[in-house]
Amino acid sequence: MNIFKGILYNVIAQVFTFLQLQGQLKYDFLKNNIWLVAIMGVPLSLLYILSVRHLVAAYNGQLWPSRLIGFGTGVIIFTIMSHFMFKEPLTAKTLTCLGLGICIILTQIFWK
Repeated sequence: MNIFKGILYNVIAQVFTFLQLQGQLKYDFLKNNIWLVAIMGVPLSLLYILSVRHLVAAYNGQLWPSRLIGFGTGVIIFTIMSHFMFKEPLTAKTLTCLGLGICIILTQIFWK
């Protein structure tokens, strides 16, 4: 259950982090309200803290699995959101990185 919660918190945080950082390039509201966007960092930090807490607990105190799952999740979310929000092409390089992100997550979850 800790793995599921940790990944869920991380996915939510990654989605909102993408909007916080890249959203200004698409939405004038985010571009024109920089302090409001910056304040979004507080709840995002809490989501990342909860994610790490649950993932470290799931792996009996090991730190690396939480970092690698977070990295892989970030690659996946960034790829999806940049493709759908900004029409970024899914090039061979991007798809390779996406595949590697998925492999990293699956390795952490299933390789005991």
